[in-house]
Amino acid sequence: MTARPTTPAALTSLEAMERAGLTDPADRAMLAQVAESFRVRISPAMAGTAAEGVRAQFRPDARELQIRPEELADPIGDDAHRPVPGLTHRYPDRAILHATQACEVYCRFCFRRETVGSAGALSEAEFRQVLDYLRATPAVREVIFTGGDPLVLSARRLGGMLDRLQALGTLDLVRFHSRVPVVAPERVTEALAGVLDRALPVWMVVHVNHPEEITEAAAAALRRLTRAGVPLLSQTVLLRGINADPEVLEALFRKLLRHRVKPYYLHHPDLAKGTGHFRLTLEEGQAILAALRGRLTGIAQPTYVLDIPGGHGKVPVGPVWLRRAGEGWIVTDPQGSEHPYRDL
Repeated sequence: MTARPTTPAALTSLEAMERAGLTDPADRAMLAQVAESFRVRISPAMAGTAAEGVRAQFRPDARELQIRPEELADPIGDDAHRPVPGLTHRYPDRAILHATQACEVYCRFCFRRETVGSAGALSEAEFRQVLDYLRATPAVREVIFTGGDPLVLSARRLGGMLDRLQALGTLDLVRFHSRVPVVAPERVTEALAGVLDRALPVWMVVHVNHPEEITEAAAAALRRLTRAGVPLLSQTVLLRGINADPEVLEALFRKLLRHRVKPYYLHHPDLAKGTGHFRLTLEEGQAILAALRGRLTGIAQPTYVLDIPGGHGKVPVGPVWLRRAGEGWIVTDPQGSEHPYRDL
């Protein structure tokens, strides 16, 4: 009988991270304080990369202990718009399903870092409440699986949840937001691709921040999803020291397109506790996006968005290309030159 291949374990302790060369033993006392407040975990796929722009996303940092006055435990207002456990209903036509609180990695900038890892998957009783709410609220046409990371659940579990959502008959599509295809690509099995290939359209938004996250294994996982008919989008968080550079973002977005992934959102960092060292100003972010205009195809241009604290929704905050001038406008082109334009 052939033995099943073993998958390397995730690094979930400071000692394991030290052995992998991610942290310095001399910093253990300070980093232990960080780990007491915010969970640590990095998948083998991400621990195995040499790119500092990847490793720094998951390595605990003493600067996380610096909590600024404006930082919040729930920066995007999940709890303020939760009609039943496990569901956030912020926009009229779509709702967020918190399928689990577990992740394959714990990003140091995560806006849910106060809650991820604190509990397991949504219980059957809670999921029944979600179904009852959706049945009574047919205006919800899209359910977005999030967490944690929904793809840490088994294909069987996800298939059962999708079957019951599809049976409601009121949804136009289901969307998954996940880091798994890049950070733990071995979880994107043929069985998982099979349960996502169904009559109710399933879309997936892959969270990826740096071009070196897209390994050969990640590319193969993305291909399994596209072969199953799952349209792929990406979301990226703009992070100081990681990708807040036009060259890095251009490399990332070009690489995504090569793997049939449409860059969708570029998020301004949320006001999560202990994440100030990752944040840049909106003006800096706008300048980075302006530098990409004209050098990248429009297909590769994500929408730069700010999630308004308190749960008031996302708004585009990209560069402003035109301004009023008398009875007309002045339009700035991608090279920075200005041109007059008049409406009818």
